[in-house]
Amino acid sequence: MRPLVDTMIQDPRWQGFGLADAAERAARTTLAAQGLDPDRFAISLMGCDDVRIAALNGDFRAKPAPTNVLSWPSDERGAAADGGRPDRPDPGTPDSPAELGDIAIAWETCVAEASVAEKPLHDHVTHLIVHATLHLLGYDHIREGDATRMEATETGILASLGVADPYA
Repeated sequence: MRPLVDTMIQDPRWQGFGLADAAERAARTTLAAQGLDPDRFAISLMGCDDVRIAALNGDFRAKPAPTNVLSWPSDERGAAADGGRPDRPDPGTPDSPAELGDIAIAWETCVAEASVAEKPLHDHVTHLIVHATLHLLGYDHIREGDATRMEATETGILASLGVADPYA
């Protein structure tokens, strides 16, 4: 089976954490929960540090500060109406999967957030990968209805992965 997530480790602390396996499980579960065949899609993920993600955040969002996770969808799939379902991506084939987009996740910010929230780092990272994968699928949380839909979708997926509701 071909991996859904192509993981590039920039910060070696992610290697010791097992980012590739955690991301694969979270992203596969997210796509399957959306009725999408994970074998027909591809995601690129970079496990980096705060310095790298701050540069990316500055370049792409004009916010030159560290953040936990960033995502870049390959296409605009957002719902037209607030709270509506995002457009579904067209699948590729197992031999030529459709690119959903790219994700970057920062070590120091994730560790700090998990510590402050007193939750296991694995659970927090799983939540962030599910969250970022949903962004690649067109989910967003800017409008109130979209945020409600995204949060409910996230918590359902996380529950299926044995991760407690991060919004509770």
